[in-house]
Amino acid sequence: MAPSEQLTALALQELLKDAALAGEWILDPSRSTVSLKSRSMWGLARVNGVFRQVTGNGEVSGAITMAAASIDTKNIRRDTHLHSADFFHGDNYPHITFTADGIRPSGQGVTVTGTLSVRDRARPLTFDGTAAVHEGER
Repeated sequence: MAPSEQLTALALQELLKDAALAGEWILDPSRSTVSLKSRSMWGLARVNGVFRQVTGNGEVSGAITMAAASIDTKNIRRDTHLHSADFFHGDNYPHITFTADGIRPSGQGVTVTGTLSVRDRARPLTFDGTAAVHEGER
C-alpha cells in the first residue's frame, strides 16, 4: 500500500474482516482534524472552528479528547465567547470528549458512531470520516 493511501470501503471492510486493524491505535494530531460547523446567532452566518489540541486512542473503538480552550474560529472574540459559560464553560469543563463505539465502511470512507460529551451533557453522534493506513504502520 502506498504511503498515506486512502482506504476504499471495500479495502477497509477486508482489513476489518481479517483483523488487520487489530491492536491499539493512537490518533496523530498532526494528521487529524476535529472541527465544528454551526450557524451563528440568528442563522445569518456560518461559523467554522477547529480544535487545535486533540488527543485520542483506541482499538477500532476509542475516545478523542479536545481541549475546549483550543477552539479556533479565526475570531478571538467569538472564541472567547465559545469558551465562556454560555457555551463550552471551559473553566469548569476543560475537555470535550467523543467516545466511539462503532466504525463501519461507507461510500469512500467510514461512518463513525458514538457519544459526544460537552459540559455535563452526552449526546449520540454519527459522522463520516476517512481512513488511511500509512506505510510501515500496519
